[in-house]
Amino acid sequence: MQSEELPGVLLVGIRTSEISEIEAKESLIELERLVTTLGYKVVGTESQRLPSTKGLTVLGEGKLEELVLLRQKTSATKIFFDCDLSPFQVRNVENAVGAPVLDRTGVIIEIFSLHAKTRAARLQVEIARQKYLVPRLRELGAGKEHQSNQRTGESGIEIEKRKIRDRMNDLKKELEDVQADEKNRRDRRTEQLCVALVGYTNAGKSSLMRGLTGSEVLVEDKLFATLDTTVRALQPETHPRMLVTDTVGFINKLPHDLVASFRSTLDEAKSASLMLYVVDASDNNFRSQLAVVREVLLEIGAENTPYFLILNKSDCLNQEQKQGLSAEFPDSMFLSTRDPADIQKMRESIIAFFEKDMQEEEILVPYTSQKVIGEMRLNMKILKESYEEEGTRYLVLSRRSDLNRLKKMMSR
Repeated sequence: MQSEELPGVLLVGIRTSEISEIEAKESLIELERLVTTLGYKVVGTESQRLPSTKGLTVLGEGKLEELVLLRQKTSATKIFFDCDLSPFQVRNVENAVGAPVLDRTGVIIEIFSLHAKTRAARLQVEIARQKYLVPRLRELGAGKEHQSNQRTGESGIEIEKRKIRDRMNDLKKELEDVQADEKNRRDRRTEQLCVALVGYTNAGKSSLMRGLTGSEVLVEDKLFATLDTTVRALQPETHPRMLVTDTVGFINKLPHDLVASFRSTLDEAKSASLMLYVVDASDNNFRSQLAVVREVLLEIGAENTPYFLILNKSDCLNQEQKQGLSAEFPDSMFLSTRDPADIQKMRESIIAFFEKDMQEEEILVPYTSQKVIGEMRLNMKILKESYEEEGTRYLVLSRRSDLNRLKKMMSR
């Protein structure tokens, strides 16, 4: 589809006293990327500084008139607000401008609905959507309040709310079953070494995932192109095996219900041994984006997991920018997922991180205990092996837990 054919929309930003002018501009730019991801073209914007967003139409009377005129001039099909609106405010603005209105949370939920692929992701998004709809029923169903169920005495709105509550209970039960399966899979991986990719949406996590694991994961220049957790082995495969997991991206003002719904998905990061904080270093806003990532990780209890800060898209930086970032973030790592040498260096850094806590030990495996060799080759790095009269002597690099398990197997 050509961009000229995309439906045109208007964006509205509200700046309150707690929001700086720069933050307000950045947030409005991000909203434009969000609605572009949904398949719209921004044809105009309006902004206003207000003491709060509690007004009947959010905007002042004069600014609302300007919005009406801009909508008529541009023939915009929808209005998107860069803040949360009450159902009453949505109805009032819609009546004034003559076009559908959606707030920021509604936009993000629509994107999540569009990109959810797995059963778990679809359930999580649908639960958040239902929570979003409940308080809006009275405004959305203005023609139903006079309908009623004569047998129960319920009004039309009460009937709709009950249906949504019942639907949410069914969704939650189904999600609990799915999450139980996911937890079982995570529990089985607890003994395995795992690195989680975390970061702002569109920072390049999926591209890094593809580079490190060789897997055909989706890579798109869109916000929230990836919602579903992907777990793959580091390639070329290591001994012991090391897993890489991609996680849902974060965003400023991510609705609380979506954070809650995707908590089990984010638990992949919480249970990892190492996290890679991936940021788009070419984005001037990456510092505030990194703050959002840390805030969400704090919320899910994953703030103490060891991490590397990855300054991605370094091929878009000049030498002066790199020097400045090196001084500001001395422990960070520059990376371009387009450069195989950078990917290899990242792989070596991951391996070195895990191997620093391993120890070398000699193990003599009798020829009568050959069954343990497969376990050894899977979970340990064999540095040297020699054949003796009693059996094979191995020099291995291994975690203490794997060594203890192997010795128990040999003693049986």
